Amino acid sequence: MKLGFGALGLAALLAAAPAHADEALVAVAANFAGAVEAIGGEFAKDTGHTIQVTTGATGKLYAQIGEGAPFAVLLSADSKTPAKLEEEGKAVAGTRFTYAVGKLSLWSADSGRIGADPKAALTAAETLHVAIANPDLAPYGVAAREALTAMGLWDTIQPKIVMGENIGQTFSMVDSGAAQMGFVATSAVQAPGKEPKGSRYDVPQELFKAIRQDAVLLKAGEGNAAAIAFLDYLKGDKAKSIIASFGYGTE
Repeated sequence: MKLGFGALGLAALLAAAPAHADEALVAVAANFAGAVEAIGGEFAKDTGHTIQVTTGATGKLYAQIGEGAPFAVLLSADSKTPAKLEEEGKAVAGTRFTYAVGKLSLWSADSGRIGADPKAALTAAETLHVAIANPDLAPYGVAAREALTAMGLWDTIQPKIVMGENIGQTFSMVDSGAAQMGFVATSAVQAPGKEPKGSRYDVPQELFKAIRQDAVLLKAGEGNAAAIAFLDYLKGDKAKSIIASFGYGTE
């Protein structure tokens, strides 16, 4: 668990923030798009503040922040990117914390394609394409590569692999049938109120490093009441309940 808001304290930041409603521009890793939409609605009702969300691959969001994009908050798909932004002086030191722990699933839109043995499904002759997120841009892509390596299949599956720029695009490749199956965020196939579709295998945690997804207040959001309030809201019971309902672990 990361440190909180340091000596200043989140409470002090909130006390210093203006009382009127504000809006924050939030950069969000693609896997968390559904959850942040649900949380954002509750946040607006409960606080009066609002957020505008831009989603994408964590690597792309990091590049945009480096180029001066005015994001107030980053909800990353990893822990390394927020830490790096702190080191570079582009995020407020001491504001970083884990808001969700991502889970990985091998998923197919075909209800009969993935059974109890994921190796058999992956190596089947009729499985022509296996989608993963680009490991150079997306932490879920790194996790997929780690899982395939742990299964002893990385080299075998290489010719079948097709890559999405982010985990949302990867899901779309499988959902559309462009790939027979793919490694997606469990949250994409376990949304509350969403009828289960296709077949899936939830990848055991021991096959990949835990996907600790960290949030951080960016320099552009240092004086933004909505940004500060939103980060605080993410730590509350209501937000945690929503996060868990989308298939994430919470701390």
